[in-house]
Amino acid sequence: MSPNLKPRVLLVNDDGPPGAESPYIFGLYQRLTNDLNWDVKVVIPSSQKSWIGKAYHITEVTRGKYFYPRAPDGVEGETTDTPRKLKEDEVAEWILLDGTPATCANVALHNIYPGEIDLVISGPNFGRNTSAAFSLSSGTIGAAMDGALSRTRAIALSYGNVLHPTPVELYDHAYRLSTSIVEYLWSNWGKDAGGTREGEVDLYNVNLPMIHKLAEPGGVQVYWTRMWRNSYSRLFKAVTMVSETKMEIPPEGPDSASGVLPTGDSGSNSTARASRSLAFKFAPDLQHLVTPNMSIIPVGTDGWAFGMGHASITPLRACFAEVERGEVGNIEDGEALSLLKL
Repeated sequence: MSPNLKPRVLLVNDDGPPGAESPYIFGLYQRLTNDLNWDVKVVIPSSQKSWIGKAYHITEVTRGKYFYPRAPDGVEGETTDTPRKLKEDEVAEWILLDGTPATCANVALHNIYPGEIDLVISGPNFGRNTSAAFSLSSGTIGAAMDGALSRTRAIALSYGNVLHPTPVELYDHAYRLSTSIVEYLWSNWGKDAGGTREGEVDLYNVNLPMIHKLAEPGGVQVYWTRMWRNSYSRLFKAVTMVSETKMEIPPEGPDSASGVLPTGDSGSNSTARASRSLAFKFAPDLQHLVTPNMSIIPVGTDGWAFGMGHASITPLRACFAEVERGEVGNIEDGEALSLLKL
């Protein structure tokens, strides 16, 4: 499709329908449809699905409902089992699936709207998706990755929480900037000789810091970046009593230093070895990821850009990328095969 034509868009996310844990999707939808006049279909999880990566439900039947969000924020809306005409105060018809973000993307592309989508936009995520530690766990990037693997242009979009709570007056500025970035990428899609789609870049990962500078006349700067290759530590906590297995997203978002809060916790932080318990809840220690020492972050990476208060665009390949340079297991340029002799 020519970049000069308006794309047909699939909007997905991992935070679910509009609400406290998913505050951005309705606003971006309105920007894409009203400002750019793009045709946008929405297929999203029926509930919060953060930190689930590119997983699929393969043993369950994925069921869905039609959702009709109402202005001003999309939080209120009727759900139905069958589609119907819009009522006077309804903005659009969305689809909610009881599945993962990647499931939503795949079902939408191949079952609901086959051959009707030119661009997948996943997000905006409620929290950053910079660096390997966040990106490889992200349902937002997982849905975009599914789009790329389905040979469709894809952009993952995340709004990183810095101020707690994030001032509502920053939302429109974030929508405006991210819409401009998305429009630019669509019209100027990059090349990658190894790309699965006619030598194009598979997907882009875009991150915006939700800071006051967004509202200033010059706004935040936007940098092309590479991914910061970092690591995480403990993601789970041993518990001695389990009354609930549901996790709660803190008001400041799942990428906050407090991480994801488990409910029904006895308060124990004992290790399994000490307690002899084999019960664990997701309670990640994210302090070193959220507030890293800037001196250790390579300049030019997405982590560096976010820490400096910049927006970032990271071109990605839809694969566990091979090592391009190194000493062990490398295939030299021009070699079709490289045999390991033991």
